Amino acid sequence: MRVIFAGTPAVAVPALAAVAASRHELVAVVTRPDAPAGRGRGLSRSPVGAWADEHGVEVLTPARPRDPEFLDRLRELAPDCVPVVAYGALVPPAALEIPTYGWINLHFSLLPAWRGAAPVQHAVLHGDELTGASVFQLEQGLDTGPVFGTLTDEIRPSDTSGDLLERLADSGAGLLVAVLDAIADGTARAEPQPADGVSLAPKLTVEDARVRWADPAFAVDRRIRACTPAPGPWTTFRDERVKLGAVVPVPDGPDLKPGELLVEKSQVLAGTATVPVRLGEVRAAGKRAMPATDWARGVRVSAGEALA
Repeated sequence: MRVIFAGTPAVAVPALAAVAASRHELVAVVTRPDAPAGRGRGLSRSPVGAWADEHGVEVLTPARPRDPEFLDRLRELAPDCVPVVAYGALVPPAALEIPTYGWINLHFSLLPAWRGAAPVQHAVLHGDELTGASVFQLEQGLDTGPVFGTLTDEIRPSDTSGDLLERLADSGAGLLVAVLDAIADGTARAEPQPADGVSLAPKLTVEDARVRWADPAFAVDRRIRACTPAPGPWTTFRDERVKLGAVVPVPDGPDLKPGELLVEKSQVLAGTATVPVRLGEVRAAGKRAMPATDWARGVRVSAGEALA
């Protein structure tokens, strides 16, 4: 089949590479327009666009997928199917109708669970033990289309969203190509999503990433892992924001108030609503990340001081 790949961030690149290496003809990619990045705020190509440039594939960057010029070019390229991974823009009916087999989306959850922009983050945040990826037919509803196939993956106790997303991006690439093959062979069957089990996964905000020390230790751990690497877990110390790395609950730790710090020779503990957690790396504003013990020595934490 002739395919056009739609995607934007780095997590979409494994699927793009797999599609390009498959039996299907990759004729172009669709990605979000170049955006300001870095300290100089110069325009930067998306990871998907950069991959396409490097491999000599045409890149389409419509400001809006409903733009007439983009729709005209899509018709000229005449794709049989458009596989999608984290494109980042709403695809209008006029674009959905152009490919013979429509647009098929690789989504990183077991639909209908965690429909939305941040399925992996919400799975970690809510303590799911199992997640996966789904390939479904894109339609106007939010991740509501019939599903062609799924795969599962266990969420490990130490997984951050970044860890889990990296695994699903690699395994999901194979699933996406398998579905494309089945569509080409005429053997693909898409099953409607069940009405039960629907949950929503909106994008996590910076405020969502603020650690709630009055939560139980397990919830503090989940929030930090869910928000790593983005939007980045944080708290405040002496009214200044500090970023946090992984923490480890300490079941036999001392009794500390929520956020209260205890600095020991080999560890720094912070109180929660239950048991304390051991801090990993800490990064103060304008500083490099460092072990919590080094940070605590540098700022000279006093008895009773707390994170907030």
